[in-house]
Amino acid sequence: MAWMAAAGLLFCVLNAIARRLTLEIDPFQTQFLRYLAGLVVLLPFMLRTGLAAWRPHDLPGQAWRGLVHTVGLLLWFWALPHVPLADMTAIGFTGPIFIMAGAVLFLGEPMVRARWVAAGIGFLGVMIVVTPQLSAVGGGFWSLVMLSSSPLFAASFLITKALTRRDRPAVIVAWQAITVAAFTLPFAIPGWTWPSVTQWGWFLLTGLLGSAGHWCLTEAFRIADVSATQPVKFIDMVWAAALGWLVFAEVPATTTFAGAAIIFAATTWIARREATRR
Repeated sequence: MAWMAAAGLLFCVLNAIARRLTLEIDPFQTQFLRYLAGLVVLLPFMLRTGLAAWRPHDLPGQAWRGLVHTVGLLLWFWALPHVPLADMTAIGFTGPIFIMAGAVLFLGEPMVRARWVAAGIGFLGVMIVVTPQLSAVGGGFWSLVMLSSSPLFAASFLITKALTRRDRPAVIVAWQAITVAAFTLPFAIPGWTWPSVTQWGWFLLTGLLGSAGHWCLTEAFRIADVSATQPVKFIDMVWAAALGWLVFAEVPATTTFAGAAIIFAATTWIARREATRR
């Protein structure tokens, strides 16, 4: 649960930076450079321990995971500059539902009723937060484009869970950076513009945040059932509200506090229940 919460915090900061970069640089180039930067961040560790230690046991699985994740990212980054933050957050929270259903169907995980109850309560809390803020700007087509990426990300995370049976989390994160960077390069070339020094700095930061976030995520998947970790994802709304207040001086509305309280209650309840189960 702690690994999943940490991943959510890292990804919230990453999404804020990435959205700003897509307003300045082509979205597909932003996507490529973000994963290339992730590989650059990991390269010193790979060279220090020897490249042989980073060779995966399931290379086809790593390639499939990278391909599926790339398709989801292409849709996500394509829509990213056109979808308001509140809408983007709401759409992103459909992911746990796809992941929990897929974990039951494809990984054979038990269909624990408490996990679905916690996910439902967490989703209700998210709706309380975002519903007053939803706007029509960038709606319709772009919202559907972003929504279509959710089942693809869910499939990518389910493949990740399967890969943790044979490969270390660090190896999985490294090969995600390699495969996604390779698959997205053809889409980045047509609209390429050279980033400024400042933008290169931001990309390096996204690489660090993304690699750390995916490592935390993979570690959570290695330790626990995928479906057990999903209700914790709803606490990302708390991170988003806190970042909005600290960075952009946005004072959360009353509904934000109410929704956050519901999310916290659901997450705490399922975490305590899972600990008792284990």
